[in-house]
Amino acid sequence: MKTALIFGSSGLIGNQLLNIIIQKNKHDKIKLFVRSDQENNNSKIEIVKTDFLNLEKHKDSIVGNDCFFCIGTTHKDTPDKNEYRSIEYDLPVKVAQIAKSNSVNSFTYVSSMGANANSSGSYLKNKGQVEEELKKINFPKLAIIRPSLLIGNRKNFRLGERLAIPLMKFASLFFIGSLKKYKPIKVEYVAKAMTTITEKKYDKITFLSDELELIGRE
Repeated sequence: MKTALIFGSSGLIGNQLLNIIIQKNKHDKIKLFVRSDQENNNSKIEIVKTDFLNLEKHKDSIVGNDCFFCIGTTHKDTPDKNEYRSIEYDLPVKVAQIAKSNSVNSFTYVSSMGANANSSGSYLKNKGQVEEELKKINFPKLAIIRPSLLIGNRKNFRLGERLAIPLMKFASLFFIGSLKKYKPIKVEYVAKAMTTITEKKYDKITFLSDELELIGRE
């Protein structure tokens, strides 16, 4: 029985990913790790109400074939520096460590364009540091997803993104060559690419936004 594990299924990418995994019908079971109980009418889906501050309690549930980590936050939503670091760095690393100890075959991590462990900004620095730690864990298959600005319908309104998307769409008309990776990308392309990367063999670990769009359009 093939099982998918999704952390962050209520977010923009995670929700789209869940829908695509259901549509593709290649997993017999889908575990959603969430903070609070949710309604579920799909017999394939198992809701795991999770204490993210004590993941060891859920070690026996973090078992399956393909793990997708899509959780992220912002400084606005999480102003406390320690809590922000816990969500952006500690949580993905701990999930990955438990998944590896339970012989989960593949781990897909949603990072960010520009992620860099030496960045002066905490957002890109955390993402880059997580990437480095994931590589050390040595999953049989690891995919690091670096999307650019996402185009999709968020549940939470973000004024900055609403203003930036049309400007970036126009500017991207002039993005050629290496600049293509900075074009805004539809969230469905990212999610589709994540499932395809898990299913197929690629001779790389990190996937930039323009690559995700090409794979997601297949």
